[in-house]
Amino acid sequence: MPEGDTVWQAAKRLHQALAGQALIRSDFRVAKYATVDLTGRIVLGTSPRGKHLLTRFEGGLTLHTHLRMEGAWKVYGTGERWRGGPAHQVRAVLGTADHTAVGYRLQVLELLRTAEEQRVVGHLGPDLLGPDWDPGRALTNLLSDPVRPLGEALLDQRNLAGIGNVYKSELCFLLGVTPWLPVGALPVDRAEKLPALAKRLLEVNRDRPVRQTTDLHLHDLFVYGRALRPCLRCGTPVRVAGQGNGSQERPTYWCPTCQAGPSPTPGAPTRRPEYRSRRPRRAD
Repeated sequence: MPEGDTVWQAAKRLHQALAGQALIRSDFRVAKYATVDLTGRIVLGTSPRGKHLLTRFEGGLTLHTHLRMEGAWKVYGTGERWRGGPAHQVRAVLGTADHTAVGYRLQVLELLRTAEEQRVVGHLGPDLLGPDWDPGRALTNLLSDPVRPLGEALLDQRNLAGIGNVYKSELCFLLGVTPWLPVGALPVDRAEKLPALAKRLLEVNRDRPVRQTTDLHLHDLFVYGRALRPCLRCGTPVRVAGQGNGSQERPTYWCPTCQAGPSPTPGAPTRRPEYRSRRPRRAD
């Protein structure tokens, strides 16, 4: 699932493959840009911004893409067979003498003037993996709507950019609160730790092939994707429920014993009891 670390990796692959090279192939398979040809232009580089990708070309043009849930950029060597999906899922092809970058299932693909990039990313909060990272501003943004559930606030890219559904669930677990806890009810000490913890999780995973939030040998994640399986700390079955409205609803995982706060499931504990396991607890 594309989150800030996944997008950072995609940007790195694109940058290493294309930056400084002239395009010998340019193919946009969307109606709006079907006649656009960037052949001959030098690729200046690719930068991530939250979950957005900005590929810049000489002449002041930028290709803005967003992976959403199923999109991907794949890089292939000259003559290598494309394996990212069927041909009808290809939305963009950028080729140099040595590499070809193929964009599959890209739900957002837009060419714009580089000087106008703020139009598509200017609304984003501080980027957890970017040079603009500002923990104080991120926390202020999160606390600006104190009645909003923490999980929803973390997914709002206007607050801080880069957190997706996996990190939302994992961060709430590490903070010991449910994703439905109002942001304003988050204990002060944990609120102050949140920005640094979020940044640390994304930073340690941006170069890993498999995302990991635990320090346990056999398990990568504490709660995400572990519905009905024992909590790695206390043994209580992990629960899952939707959070959000309509098309924005996301499956959310939590431990009703280790995480204090409101729960959508009747009868879930509202306070945090002592752990019943001797498993080591990850530092918050």
